[in-house]
Amino acid sequence: MEKVLRVYETWGYERLETPSFEYADALGKFLPDQDRPNEGVIALEDDAGKWKSMRYDLTAPLARFAAQNWDSLPKPFRRCAAGPVWRNEKPGPGRYREFWQCDADCVGSARPEADAEAIAMGAAAVEAAGVPRGLYVVNVSNRKLLDGLLAKIGVDVADTATRLGVLRAVDKLDRLGPEGVELLLGAGRKDESGDFTKGAGLGANAIGQVMAFTSTRKATRLETLAALEAVVGDTALGAEGVAELGAIDATLRALDVFEDRAFFDPAIVRGLEYYTGPVFEAELLPGTLDEMGSKVRFGSIGSGGRKDELVMRFRGERAPAPGFSLGVSRLVA
Repeated sequence: MEKVLRVYETWGYERLETPSFEYADALGKFLPDQDRPNEGVIALEDDAGKWKSMRYDLTAPLARFAAQNWDSLPKPFRRCAAGPVWRNEKPGPGRYREFWQCDADCVGSARPEADAEAIAMGAAAVEAAGVPRGLYVVNVSNRKLLDGLLAKIGVDVADTATRLGVLRAVDKLDRLGPEGVELLLGAGRKDESGDFTKGAGLGANAIGQVMAFTSTRKATRLETLAALEAVVGDTALGAEGVAELGAIDATLRALDVFEDRAFFDPAIVRGLEYYTGPVFEAELLPGTLDEMGSKVRFGSIGSGGRKDELVMRFRGERAPAPGFSLGVSRLVA
């Protein structure tokens, strides 16, 4: 953690600790991968009837701090921290209800160069933690691409169930493959145990367009941008997402971060209620063995993205905030 924090500091981020407890309404409806407010947090009610929650990440408390001290903070405000967080969800390989994160967030810059900075810094942090170059990659996408795709296939913004169904199906591409995703985009899929998962209910034409979107990852970032332009470039949000990724690519190249460290993967889906633009996920490429000797693919060891609406909940104005978080417990495991 100290090595990672020193990397963050060399990029201009200053250390700031925030409390382990926050009022539940300060955390808000921003828990990644959950559909309901405060689902998955560990909370208690005090004698005054106010709910306090243990922090589920280091970013939500930062948003509260930034809003309280906005007028006196430098812009952008770059902050880094390491500490434990808690989530009331099912544990898994390398996943615990209490675990450590090592974060860096930049509050106050809307420029795509700030996203590129977070990606390049995240790659440097992973290497500082002991992962050699070539054994990891930072996969990058943009939520606007998916939003543009959903608009193109006629999924209404208010149709939350269908939207989440599509996004969750796309998110399972690595695990289920194209055939499994197609089933989940349609009527649904029955797994090996016989359990049936209801699908998003899309028609054949819409399913074809979604599958075309998932296959836009190419050998280089520039080729991926060209493929995305062909699939979603004719929508306003899609064109905006492609343009932002283009600016990120140019900055990453200027920082000598090439395809061996950062790749564009449009099928990356993170934090359905959390991120507003670019998203990224640091992936550990080799597999490992669990305590039973079975092969385990750990996958993500860090993640991040742009969260432009966190501070806005407190101040009523947008405060762009890209950042990167290294999952310490997961990486150690």
